[in-house]
Amino acid sequence: MKTAGLVASALCLALNPLASAPALAADLTDGKVVIGVLTDMSGPYADVGGKGSVEATRMAVEDFGGKVLGRPIEIVSADHQHKADTGAGIARNWFDREGVDAVVDLNNTSVALAVNNLAVERNRLTLMTGTASLIMTNENCTPNSIHYVYDTYSAAHGVVKSMSELGKKKWFVLAADYAYGKGVAGALKEFTEEAGAKLVGTVFHPLNSPDFSSFLLQAQASKADVIALGNASSDTVNSIKAAREFGLTTTQSVVPLLMYIQDVHSLGLQEAQNLTFVTGFYWDRTPETRAWSKRFFERTKQMPSQIQAGAYSAVTNYLKAVEAAGTDAGKAVAAKMKELPIADMFTESGKVRADGRMVHDMYLVQVKKPGESKAPWDYYKVLATIPGDEAFQPLSKSKCPLVTKP
Repeated sequence: MKTAGLVASALCLALNPLASAPALAADLTDGKVVIGVLTDMSGPYADVGGKGSVEATRMAVEDFGGKVLGRPIEIVSADHQHKADTGAGIARNWFDREGVDAVVDLNNTSVALAVNNLAVERNRLTLMTGTASLIMTNENCTPNSIHYVYDTYSAAHGVVKSMSELGKKKWFVLAADYAYGKGVAGALKEFTEEAGAKLVGTVFHPLNSPDFSSFLLQAQASKADVIALGNASSDTVNSIKAAREFGLTTTQSVVPLLMYIQDVHSLGLQEAQNLTFVTGFYWDRTPETRAWSKRFFERTKQMPSQIQAGAYSAVTNYLKAVEAAGTDAGKAVAAKMKELPIADMFTESGKVRADGRMVHDMYLVQVKKPGESKAPWDYYKVLATIPGDEAFQPLSKSKCPLVTKP
C-alpha cells in the first residue's frame, strides 16, 4: 500500500506540474521573505540613510514584483540609535520572532559587528550598505555578510593618490572617535606613506560633536597641506563650516573622506564648492542613474545618497539570489550573490568577492561652483572613474579567513 501511494503521488505530480510549485519555496522561513532595514532614523546619519534607505528598499521590492519564489516579501525597519546593544536587541527580536531573513543598511560599524555575529548564529544575511569600516571584509568577514557601496580603503585611497599628485605631501586627520574614524586614520597612514607623503598628526572627536574649534586649531598648527576629515554627515558639514570660519581653507586643503550629496545640499554650493572626494554613486552620471533617482526624488523630495542607492541595488540582487538559490538561508544566499554578476542603476559591472566585498567602480568628484550648477541637486563634476579593482583593497592584502591565497 505504501509503494502504491508513492506511485500515485508521483503520477499526480507528473500530470500536474503546478502541484510541485510549493516545493520551490519550501526553504523560505515562515513561507515568506522579510527584509529588515536597521539604520539611523534620528541621529546624524538619518538623512543619508534613515527613511530614505527604507524607501529605496521598498522600491526594490516593488520593482521585483513584491514576491519571490511565489511568496510575499515584507519590510520592517528600526532605529539602531548608534548603540551596538540596541541594534543587537532589535536584530535578535527580528530573527527570533519576526522571521527577518536579511538586514540592510547598518550605518554604524559597532552595530554591524553585533548584527553580523547574530546573523551567522541564526543563518541570516546582512547587506551592509552604510557600514564603512574595512574590518567588515577583513578580519571580521563572515560567510553571511555582503559589504556594499564603500569602505575606509575606497574612501581614502583615491583621494590620497590624487592630492599627492598635486604636491600635497603633509596630511593631518580629524576623525570621529569610533570604528570608522580610527579605521580611516589607519588607512591614511598607509596610503600617505605609499604616496611618498606623510601623516603629521591625528585627532579624534566625539560622534555628533557640538564644537570643532579645538580640533581645528590643532590641525592648523600642524601646518599640514591637507586636513582630511574622517567623519561623516553632520560632523563633516560642521567641520567644513568651522574650517572656513577659522580661515583654514585659504591656506590648507580640507578634504572630506566620506561625503554625501545631502551634506553638499546642507552646506550649499557657496560653502561646498571645490571640495573633492570619492563616491560610489552620483544621481546624474548616466541615463539609468537619472531615471531611478528621479523616481526616488518623487517619493522623498531629495536625491539619493550612495547609501540609499546601494540599498536598492543590494536588496534587488539579494532577491535575485534568493530566487536562484531557492532558499532564504543566509549562507546559501550569500554564496549565490558571489556567483551572480551585478548590473543595474548602481553599477554596470559589479561582483561580490570571496570576502563579501561588492566590487564596483568609484568616482572622484568635485563640487561645482555656484555658477556651474544648472539646476537643483546639480552638484558634482566627475573628475575620474576609479576601476573597482583599484578602488577596493586587493584580495592579496586581505585578512579575511574566507579568502584562499596562493
